[in-house]
Amino acid sequence: MGDRPLEIKHPLQHTWTLWYYENDRNRTWEENQKEIMSFDTVEDFWCLYHHIRTASELRHGCDYALFKKGIRPMWEDEANKKGGRWLINLDKKQRGDDLDDFWLEVLLCLIGEAFDDYSDEICGAVINIRAKGDKIALWTVDAEKTSSVLEIGRKFKERLKLGRHVTIGYQIHKDTMVKSGSITKCIHNV
Repeated sequence: MGDRPLEIKHPLQHTWTLWYYENDRNRTWEENQKEIMSFDTVEDFWCLYHHIRTASELRHGCDYALFKKGIRPMWEDEANKKGGRWLINLDKKQRGDDLDDFWLEVLLCLIGEAFDDYSDEICGAVINIRAKGDKIALWTVDAEKTSSVLEIGRKFKERLKLGRHVTIGYQIHKDTMVKSGSITKCIHNV
């Protein structure tokens, strides 16, 4: 040890796992989901964040997902089955301007338990990089807990500094799973 100070890390309330999805048509959707790393301290988060590509550098068809350890970023996971997601659709031109800032803010909201009394209702978040426009979704545990869902949505919108002119919608996973076409009805908007 010598006279070097002891390094103290700052623990997070939960352990989080970063997932990466890359579309390989020769594999199943689940096989394309790769668990990158789990972390439980502020320092380990920043170490990971600074060693991966930013969201805007990902190829079309790729995703990042950050979920509480033990929860897989899929509807079928036990923790997600009854839940839903707040969804932000971004215009293509926002990839250069807002995408990375928004995604970092979402990550900081998750690991910093920014949803106060409702942080236990959060499962994780996903960012989809797509040619038509990117999406960021915040996943919650229980779609039927209306007051929790609405408070989370308001806080989500506030933290991303989305103005009044921007509306974000909440979709129930079971509706998204059975959708026909590309539009799923939002049951809440803020």
